Amino acid sequence: MSIVKGNKRGIMPLGDRVLVKPLDTDEMSKTASGIIIPDTVSKEKPEQGLVIALGEGRVNQDGKKIPMSLKVGDKIIFSKYGYDEVKYEGEEYYILKEENIFAVIKN
Repeated sequence: MSIVKGNKRGIMPLGDRVLVKPLDTDEMSKTASGIIIPDTVSKEKPEQGLVIALGEGRVNQDGKKIPMSLKVGDKIIFSKYGYDEVKYEGEEYYILKEENIFAVIKN
Protein backbone atom coordinates (compact mmCIF):
# COMPACT_ATOMS: atom_id res chain seq x y z
CA MET A 1 0.00 0.00 0.00
CA SER A 2 1.11 3.50 -0.75
CA ILE A 3 -0.32 6.95 -0.46
CA VAL A 4 0.18 10.11 -2.44
CA LYS A 5 3.28 12.08 -1.42
CA GLY A 6 4.55 9.28 0.84
CA ASN A 7 3.10 10.69 4.06
CA LYS A 8 0.21 9.70 6.32
CA ARG A 9 -2.21 11.98 4.48
CA GLY A 10 -3.32 11.28 0.97
CA ILE A 11 -5.22 8.89 -1.23
CA MET A 12 -4.91 5.17 -0.58
CA PRO A 13 -6.75 2.98 -3.11
CA LEU A 14 -8.74 0.03 -1.83
CA GLY A 15 -8.77 -3.55 -3.11
CA ASP A 16 -7.45 -3.94 -6.63
CA ARG A 17 -7.57 -0.24 -7.45
CA VAL A 18 -4.62 1.83 -8.64
CA LEU A 19 -4.00 5.57 -8.26
CA VAL A 20 -2.44 6.94 -11.46
CA LYS A 21 -0.99 10.34 -12.32
CA PRO A 22 -1.85 10.83 -16.01
CA LEU A 23 1.05 11.74 -18.28
CA ASP A 24 0.72 15.00 -20.16
CA THR A 25 0.66 15.00 -23.96
CA ASP A 26 4.34 15.99 -24.20
CA GLU A 27 5.35 12.88 -22.24
CA MET A 28 3.08 10.67 -24.35
CA SER A 29 3.99 12.05 -27.78
CA LYS A 30 7.70 11.24 -27.70
CA THR A 31 9.22 7.77 -27.56
CA ALA A 32 12.29 6.88 -25.48
CA SER A 33 14.42 7.05 -28.61
CA GLY A 34 13.23 10.62 -29.29
CA ILE A 35 10.78 9.90 -32.12
CA ILE A 36 7.90 12.38 -32.00
CA ILE A 37 4.48 10.84 -32.63
CA PRO A 38 1.98 13.08 -34.50
CA ASP A 39 -1.02 14.35 -32.52
CA THR A 40 -3.47 12.48 -34.76
CA VAL A 41 -1.91 9.16 -33.74
CA SER A 42 -1.49 10.00 -30.07
CA LYS A 43 -5.16 11.00 -29.73
CA GLU A 44 -6.17 7.47 -30.73
CA LYS A 45 -3.77 5.80 -28.28
CA PRO A 46 -4.85 4.38 -24.94
CA GLU A 47 -4.10 6.58 -21.95
CA GLN A 48 -0.73 6.48 -20.19
CA GLY A 49 0.20 7.29 -16.63
CA LEU A 50 2.46 6.73 -13.67
CA VAL A 51 1.42 4.47 -10.78
CA ILE A 52 1.35 6.58 -7.61
CA ALA A 53 -0.33 4.20 -5.15
CA LEU A 54 -1.78 0.68 -5.02
CA GLY A 55 -4.46 -1.11 -3.06
CA GLU A 56 -3.64 -4.38 -1.31
CA GLY A 57 -5.03 -6.54 -4.14
CA ARG A 58 -8.27 -8.30 -4.91
CA VAL A 59 -9.86 -11.12 -2.97
CA ASN A 60 -10.83 -14.21 -4.99
CA GLN A 61 -13.92 -16.39 -4.43
CA ASP A 62 -12.03 -18.55 -1.91
CA GLY A 63 -11.26 -15.49 0.21
CA LYS A 64 -7.56 -15.45 -0.68
CA LYS A 65 -5.92 -12.11 -1.40
CA ILE A 66 -4.27 -11.88 -4.83
CA PRO A 67 -1.47 -9.28 -4.68
CA MET A 68 -1.13 -6.55 -7.27
CA SER A 69 1.17 -7.24 -10.23
CA LEU A 70 2.22 -3.57 -10.43
CA LYS A 71 4.48 -1.43 -8.30
CA VAL A 72 4.62 2.28 -7.49
CA GLY A 73 6.55 4.09 -10.21
CA ASP A 74 5.45 1.83 -13.10
CA LYS A 75 4.55 3.66 -16.32
CA ILE A 76 1.38 2.06 -17.66
CA ILE A 77 -1.08 2.02 -20.56
CA PHE A 78 -4.73 1.79 -19.53
CA SER A 79 -8.24 1.94 -20.96
CA LYS A 80 -9.31 5.46 -21.80
CA TYR A 81 -12.81 4.69 -20.48
CA GLY A 82 -11.96 2.59 -17.42
CA TYR A 83 -11.08 5.19 -14.79
CA ASP A 84 -12.56 7.76 -12.43
CA GLU A 85 -11.01 11.22 -12.21
CA VAL A 86 -10.20 12.68 -8.79
CA LYS A 87 -8.56 15.92 -7.73
CA TYR A 88 -6.40 16.07 -4.65
CA GLU A 89 -4.53 19.18 -3.49
CA GLY A 90 -4.85 20.76 -6.95
CA GLU A 91 -3.51 17.71 -8.83
CA GLU A 92 -5.53 15.44 -11.13
CA TYR A 93 -5.35 11.66 -10.63
CA TYR A 94 -7.17 8.64 -12.00
CA ILE A 95 -8.38 5.68 -9.98
CA LEU A 96 -8.84 2.47 -11.92
CA LYS A 97 -9.05 -1.25 -11.38
CA GLU A 98 -6.01 -3.35 -12.17
CA GLU A 99 -8.02 -5.21 -14.85
CA ASN A 100 -8.27 -1.94 -16.84
CA ILE A 101 -4.48 -1.73 -17.16
CA PHE A 102 -3.22 -3.15 -20.46
CA ALA A 103 0.56 -2.98 -20.08
CA VAL A 104 3.59 -1.70 -18.22
CA ILE A 105 5.97 0.39 -20.34
CA LYS A 106 9.57 -0.76 -19.88
CA ASN A 107 12.37 1.64 -20.81
